Amino acid sequence: QVQLVESGGGLVQTGGSLRLSCAASGSILRINTMAWYRQAPGKQRELVASFTSGGSTKYADSVKGRFTISRDNAENTVFLQMNSLKPEDTAVYYCHAEYVSASASVVGLLGVWGQGTLVTVSS
Repeated sequence: QVQLVESGGGLVQTGGSLRLSCAASGSILRINTMAWYRQAPGKQRELVASFTSGGSTKYADSVKGRFTISRDNAENTVFLQMNSLKPEDTAVYYCHAEYVSASASVVGLLGVWGQGTLVTVSS
């Protein structure tokens, strides 16, 4: 089994900063893309930022210039530095990883979600 453990959420005032972390563990041969998604109350889950194994990053237009995704491949960890936070950034943030299992009996590219961490930005 593979699991993602997130940390770093919390309550912050408008204009503040938070840093989210997500560590993958388990039977992992290789991780391809790691990404952060978020889901606000009453809204669909949306992609915030992603980081491929080749080093390419992608951001939602709403967070460009404010959020930075980074990755430690040796530790199978991805980070999301969030600056200049706004009330509309309030959501549960989820980490996602695409990986290849180290188990010979499990083939193909798989996906796993973290449990989510709540970010609340007060106005």
